[in-house]
Amino acid sequence: MLVVWGEEIRPVIIKLMMLLKAHALSLGHSGVQLITVQRILDFFNNDVMPIVYDRGSLGASGDLAPLANLFLPLIGVGDVYYKGKKREAIGVLDEFGWDPVKLKSKEGLALLNGTQFMSANGVFAVLKAFRLSKRADLIAALSLEAFDGRIDPFMDCIQQIRPHKGQIKTGENFRKLLEGSELINRPKKHLQDPYSFRCIPQVHGATKDAIDYVASVLLTEINSVTDNPTIFPDEDLIISGGNFHGQPLAISFDFLAIALAELGNISERRIAQLIMGLRGLPEFLVANPGLNSGFMIPQYTAASMVSQNKMYCYAASSDSIVSSNGQEDHVSMGANAAIKLFRIMDNLEHILSIELMNAAQGIDFRRPVKTSPMLERFLHEYRKEVPFVKDDIVMYKEIHKTVAFLSRTKFDY
Repeated sequence: MLVVWGEEIRPVIIKLMMLLKAHALSLGHSGVQLITVQRILDFFNNDVMPIVYDRGSLGASGDLAPLANLFLPLIGVGDVYYKGKKREAIGVLDEFGWDPVKLKSKEGLALLNGTQFMSANGVFAVLKAFRLSKRADLIAALSLEAFDGRIDPFMDCIQQIRPHKGQIKTGENFRKLLEGSELINRPKKHLQDPYSFRCIPQVHGATKDAIDYVASVLLTEINSVTDNPTIFPDEDLIISGGNFHGQPLAISFDFLAIALAELGNISERRIAQLIMGLRGLPEFLVANPGLNSGFMIPQYTAASMVSQNKMYCYAASSDSIVSSNGQEDHVSMGANAAIKLFRIMDNLEHILSIELMNAAQGIDFRRPVKTSPMLERFLHEYRKEVPFVKDDIVMYKEIHKTVAFLSRTKFDY
């Protein structure tokens, strides 16, 4: 059962798959030899990376095809990456002096059944989602300053009378980020801000709550036994059940996809507000008006990615297809849900980067008035790499630089 179709998955996911499978097998309900678990850990510890492809799992009866890719090298078959080179697995086993594992009864099922492809992708996605959520607050705070927005919607009293945890946390983050800002504290001519600013606690907060929920589902999943049949030695029972079915993960990944897409959706609206020539800012944030189009095209780009994310929000978990000659007549499609989730996150990273470019440009038009000391430090570091735009330049290079800046910058609050 080897599927060599699709894109090779990234090494971090492969390592997570191995770790999660070794942990699941060690819980004592899978009926495997110690050497089987030990060899998985040997691969993990020595960065012997089986080649795994991202297609072929229906998310029920486990992640059959990806797990087959993952564990063929245990028996000396298939290819691996080792020390940066693609090699036949048997050659790497010989180099370490490892004999191919001779699988015994039940072990093939124990290795191929399970939700480790879905779970590994989910763990990686949730960890990244936490980072993106925090970055979204930081960048939105800069946009609020650039737009000359009000602090009132972020006051704690309004969050406490609708006490969703994520909403409360978002308000707290903004008050911390904007503490000591001249811009936020100066008198305002307007009584209200557009919803993309005023409703940040509610929208960003709902995404935070969604991420927390999905993290709780994953925590349960990665500490579970998901192969089949399941062995209960103390009760002298072997039970054929359905713990391999990925529905809890599939639904959660679709939920997370919607939540992260909404961060991009509201971000793009703030991008648009900043280029509309409102509240003393020039149209398209153009420093030298005339033939210069300024930040018009980056907003196009963000809008395109937001629309694409809406397509990716189609619920994979609402789909099913019959397989295995009718035996597997309902499947979760959790693997598809996980794969498209990464496309949403990639788009979101770029949308937030475009918002940061706009916000920084807008704040520079407010000078000499300053934002908070915390945000000034962040902008100072950002401006070392991405300068104020005076005349039209090739914008995609600045977007790429901004994405790279956000991915490596250690800015905590």
